[in-house]
Amino acid sequence: MLLFNRRFITCGLFLTFVLGTSLFADAQGNSNVGIVTDEKELVKLVPKSFYFAGQSAETQMRNAAAARIGKDRLIIAGLVDTSGYSTEISGKYEGFFITDSRVNFGGTELGTGAYGFGFSSDGKVNIFDLSSKNILSTNTRSDNEMKRPRPLMMTSDGNEVRFYKGKVFVAITPK
Repeated sequence: MLLFNRRFITCGLFLTFVLGTSLFADAQGNSNVGIVTDEKELVKLVPKSFYFAGQSAETQMRNAAAARIGKDRLIIAGLVDTSGYSTEISGKYEGFFITDSRVNFGGTELGTGAYGFGFSSDGKVNIFDLSSKNILSTNTRSDNEMKRPRPLMMTSDGNEVRFYKGKVFVAITPK
């Protein structure tokens, strides 16, 4: 009977170890970040227009980007045409930022949702709720090594996303 109990306990510990290791590996695999590069997939993911502060603006598809976190999670951003917006709104709002899971956005947690954003001349990026209330402001960094900056783009090293406007960026990591 004592031998049976030892085998049972040993088997239980082994199964716990195997299951724990596989769950840990799966969780690690889900945080792998990659940029969506296929144009057809990007067109399917990025909204054609975006609602902000009571108005809707067309997306500039040439200035849109998406990152995939693991298999099922996304970060999507794009610049919009704000010419029809009031001067107050178009002066601070440049585009949209959508995340379907919590992320660390430049050192601050940002929850699941759709937001407006604007990069300011004082070295910050501001995130707004859909009513145009500023909910997050964080410092940007400059990438002086970048050879050909685009108005908006994303890059990834597999662990984080760099969200760029020109040569300035903010780092985004999955939670």
